[in-house]
Amino acid sequence: MHDRYNRIFPATLVLAAGLALLGFLLDSPEHILPGMYRIITMQDLLITDYVYIAGPGAALLNAAIVTAISVCLIRFSGNHFNGFTLVEIGLMAGFSLFGKNCVNIWPIILGTWLYARYQKEPFSKHVSVALLATSLSPLVSYMALGSRIGSLPLGLLSGVIVGFVLPPISAYTYKIQNGMNLYNMGFACGLLAMMIVPVLTAFGDHPDSALYWAADYNLQFGLAIGVLCLILIVLGFTATGTPAWAVWAGYRRLLSTTGRSPSDYLRMFGAGPVLVNTGLNGILGILYILIVGGELNGPTLGGIFTIMGFSAFGKHPRNTLPVMIGVALGAYGMHQTPDLPMLQLAGLFGTTLAPISGHFGWPFGILAGFIHSALVLQTGNPVAGLNLYNNGFSGGLIAIVLYPVITAVWRHRNPKLRDRDYYDLFSQDTPIDTSYWRSHRARQDASREGPQDSGESESAGEGPTAP
Repeated sequence: MHDRYNRIFPATLVLAAGLALLGFLLDSPEHILPGMYRIITMQDLLITDYVYIAGPGAALLNAAIVTAISVCLIRFSGNHFNGFTLVEIGLMAGFSLFGKNCVNIWPIILGTWLYARYQKEPFSKHVSVALLATSLSPLVSYMALGSRIGSLPLGLLSGVIVGFVLPPISAYTYKIQNGMNLYNMGFACGLLAMMIVPVLTAFGDHPDSALYWAADYNLQFGLAIGVLCLILIVLGFTATGTPAWAVWAGYRRLLSTTGRSPSDYLRMFGAGPVLVNTGLNGILGILYILIVGGELNGPTLGGIFTIMGFSAFGKHPRNTLPVMIGVALGAYGMHQTPDLPMLQLAGLFGTTLAPISGHFGWPFGILAGFIHSALVLQTGNPVAGLNLYNNGFSGGLIAIVLYPVITAVWRHRNPKLRDRDYYDLFSQDTPIDTSYWRSHRARQDASREGPQDSGESESAGEGPTAP
């Protein structure tokens, strides 16, 4: 097992311990255990804010447990630590504040483990998909606790089936989105949920979306996450064994990337620039919520943690800010305000379309965000709150439409589908020689041809790697 980035493991355990400690600081111990029981016994359909139904202590403790489970699965399955590992940590920590809990994730993980056994492949190849597939963990809770025909065995069976079928689905959907939607699993889970909900409806059982939304935690959560972001920035400049000037130079190069998936920033630029990027993206997410008059609670913290996780895999302020602006403008265009709960989440999770902004330019990022602000309000209805990554589902639809249209009309080129294997995202941890990438990028941009013009040569593993 490679351990090039082995410090991710203890750092994640420290993060999990910090989340648990923060939970005990914000809530009394006698409230936390009953709160955990309420979290485990909820149906968890979108939007179920654990801070609202169980208090901040139980919500953060659940996030700590799920985060620790996730990184231990990655570690002990033998999977490589790389930039995508940070994505998984951000997603699992964030969504365990509204929809995933330490119980309903296990049937889906078991299903993917069975798929790996069926294919006679190591679970390490599929553990990342297993964690991301827990986007449909509300289905497990609903079929076990809320469905008209629900039972614990049926909830378990539903999760196992989901975990078993999502690896091949996600491998296919990754290619048709051309790296323009960072939340590929959200799109795959959305397609599957769109098949599940009509089947349930045909049997007279229809899940309904929910809205549990906590308020009045802006000061506590703003300070806690703001301090975490500042610590990450300081660590990026001082604690990675790289001079501060080199970290800053690397970060400037990181800002020049499109973010098109796969873009493993940890392998491309090292830990220092990634930590700085993570802290700045987190602060940007906090500021967005506060500026639009929103609330820092379980779902919005989930969005901020997700942005921070993808800071190692495609997102940076230059390609996310235009999408956020587009979502805010779209809200006013619909005679809404961006502080509507779904639009607060769209402003954060809509940054799944950051590669469109980075690849085609900021005006197209604003356009993508504008469209997303309208589409995401409608895509939740067909999946009835079962898919936690609903913004990824909306983002996938937009990417599939915008990429070929902009490529053909704006760039006068024929769009091509990606031919990379989805599992290549998780298979390597060797550094990528970005000096080679940059020297070729200039020539390719000048000639307007070659793989970089379609965003491919900055993808993880597509160029030569350092020895």
